[in-house]
Amino acid sequence: MADKTQITFKPKQVTKRLLSVLGDRSRDVITSRFGLGQDSKRMTLEAIGKKYKITRERVRQIENYSIINIRKSKEYTKEKAAFDELREVISNLGSVVTEEGLLKHLAKDKATQNQLHFLLVVGEDFTKEKEDNEFKHRWTIDKELSKKIHSSLRNLYATLSDDEILLESDMVEKFLEHLKDVSEKYKNQEIAKRWLTLSKLIDQNQLGEWGKTQSPNINAKGMRDYAYLVIRRHGSPIHFREVAKLITELFHKKAHVATTHNELIKDPRFVLVGRGLYALSEWGYMSGVVKDVIKKIIEKNGPMTKDEIVKKVLKERYVKENTIMVNLQNPKYFKKQKDGKYMVTV
Repeated sequence: MADKTQITFKPKQVTKRLLSVLGDRSRDVITSRFGLGQDSKRMTLEAIGKKYKITRERVRQIENYSIINIRKSKEYTKEKAAFDELREVISNLGSVVTEEGLLKHLAKDKATQNQLHFLLVVGEDFTKEKEDNEFKHRWTIDKELSKKIHSSLRNLYATLSDDEILLESDMVEKFLEHLKDVSEKYKNQEIAKRWLTLSKLIDQNQLGEWGKTQSPNINAKGMRDYAYLVIRRHGSPIHFREVAKLITELFHKKAHVATTHNELIKDPRFVLVGRGLYALSEWGYMSGVVKDVIKKIIEKNGPMTKDEIVKKVLKERYVKENTIMVNLQNPKYFKKQKDGKYMVTV
C-alpha cells in the first residue's frame, strides 16, 4: 500500500517543465532565487541585482511576474496531478506543517527540497505563513484550521509552568484537550506532535521531554542543566561519576567527573545524600550534612528516640547507622533526656 504522506512524482522534472515557459533572464532569476541549478545555494535579491545591474526591487518584480506567468501557463495546468498529490500529502500530515519539517519529510537532499519549496510557492493551493515571535515558517491548505491550531497552542502555552517537563504522550494529551472544533481525523498522536512543532515557545529537549522553550530543562545550557535532566530521568540518588558518564552518553557533551561534581555542589537543585550520591532537592530531601538533617528532624517532630531518628535520617541520607550515632552523641549539638529521647542542644 502506498504511503500517502510521500510523493510519487519527480520534483526536478516538474520544476524543469514549469521553468520552460519563462524567458532566459526570468528563468535564471527564479533558478538563482530558489537554488534550482547546479548550486543549491539560494541567492539574495541583492546578489542577483548586482549580476544583472538592476535594483533589488526590480529582481523582486521579475520573481513575482515569473510566478504569475507560470500559473497562467498551459504547463502549469498539465502539472495539476503533481500539485494535487502534494496537497494530499500535506492534508495527510495535518494540513498545517512547518516548512522545515515538510521539506525534510519529503526529501533528504537540499536540491530536491529546493524544488519542492518552489512548487509550494507556485502552487495556488498552498499558503505560506511567515515566521513570527510565536510560530515557525509553515505551510497550510486550510487557513481556518491554521487559526484554530494557533489558538490552541497559545492556550496550551498559558497552562504550562516555567520549568514544567512533560513526557511526549502527556504533552500531546494536554494539547488535544485544547483543540476545539477540529475534525476527529486530525486528533491523533502523530499529527498533534507535528502541530506542537509549529510553536517557537514550546519545544522538546534531547531526551524527548516537552516544556517551555526558554526553560533550562528544555534548552539546557550547561553541565548543571544536563545533570538535572540526568538525575531526574534516573529517578533515584545517583553517584556523581555516573552523572558525568550519562551526560556524555545522552547529550554527547564531554563531562569531566571533577567538573560535574563541582557543579552539583554549587547548585541548590541537588542534595548530597550519601558518599558521592546526589538526589534532587525537589524530591523532598533535606539539605545539609547529617548533623543538620538530625537537627531539622528533631525540630520538626520534637524529642525522639534513637531508633526513630535513625529511621527518619535513613530516608534522607544513604549513610551507615554508626554515622548517625556519632553525630547524635556530640553534646555540642544534641542532648539525651532522662526518658532516652534526644533533643537539640540549645
